[in-house]
Amino acid sequence: MHPSTFATTRIGPMIRAAGRSPLKAFASGLLAVALAGVPTGVSAQFAKPEDAVKYRKNALFVMQQHFARLAAMAQGKAPYDAKIAADNALVVANMAALPWAGFVEGTDKGDTKAKPEIWKDRDDFRQLSEKFVVEVGKLRTASATGRLDDLKAAVNATAGACKACHDEYRAK
Repeated sequence: MHPSTFATTRIGPMIRAAGRSPLKAFASGLLAVALAGVPTGVSAQFAKPEDAVKYRKNALFVMQQHFARLAAMAQGKAPYDAKIAADNALVVANMAALPWAGFVEGTDKGDTKAKPEIWKDRDDFRQLSEKFVVEVGKLRTASATGRLDDLKAAVNATAGACKACHDEYRAK
């Protein structure tokens, strides 16, 4: 079942009764939960450090796959399709809040490109991850307009937020 279908058929009526959009309520809740898990020490949600690394890598991989489809449209490498763009932006938006919970103490070693600086400068890393999530929200909004120029601008801004974090905190 598509995420928007679930939000519309299951919880949507309850949230709409409270005066909120189901998808916005879902995204806000997901963001709050995920950002609460941004590196704060040993996390009970992962049995082993390598589980946290796998979790964040898988979340980032799924997000990257869907973002790449948007980037291809924005760059003219794939035909622009407003529905496909909106669908992919929704997946990126839903995934954007997830990886940060996997950056816990003890996950800077092993099969990871995460630099130790993440754990030395948590505030900056948190700010960059929050900026990324904000840009992804703008990407989601831009994709819903059905205008390629809006998508192009949002893809560029989102890619810039990715790059800012990668430049500082991802090993080559």
